[in-house]
Amino acid sequence: MKYLKYKANQVQEIQQLFTRTFTDSEGEEEGKLIGGLVQNLFDMTDSKNIHVFVATDSEKVVGCIIFTKLTCENDTRAFLLSPVVVHTAYHGKGIGQGLIKYGLEALRDLEATLAITYGDINFYSKTGFIQIDEGLIEAPLPLSYPEGWLGQSLTDREINPVKGKTKCVRALNNPVYW
Repeated sequence: MKYLKYKANQVQEIQQLFTRTFTDSEGEEEGKLIGGLVQNLFDMTDSKNIHVFVATDSEKVVGCIIFTKLTCENDTRAFLLSPVVVHTAYHGKGIGQGLIKYGLEALRDLEATLAITYGDINFYSKTGFIQIDEGLIEAPLPLSYPEGWLGQSLTDREINPVKGKTKCVRALNNPVYW
């Protein structure tokens, strides 16, 4: 298994992986929704505000994570991890965890100081994420599942409170994802 920064010629394969995997696990409507989100992230996000990493097995993309800039009023260098996918046939092999750890290290190399995600604490805690309160860091939109608001410092310090509002990239700025 190789973990790499994605290549432009993998965009369609990545989008199809998200669509297929979410359709298999959550149904056709969710598959189309997340597949559309991924396409919009590629189409609508400035390249300096998006970092995409893939897991490949014999050149085939079997996992993908997408980090996008989370703008904070206090200039915290933060990124939002969403969405994440691992091909159904590769579940339970640690690929998602390995890919997230790889991506977090790449963000550290870019001098990012904070990673945020919104999801299952039981999964994301395996890669160092902790549950956070919106009093510490406000979500860009109202959360339907506040327990899933998670963060991780990318420095040797604890997570510092982010005062004021946060803003996600345009493709994620839709209540349906929150």
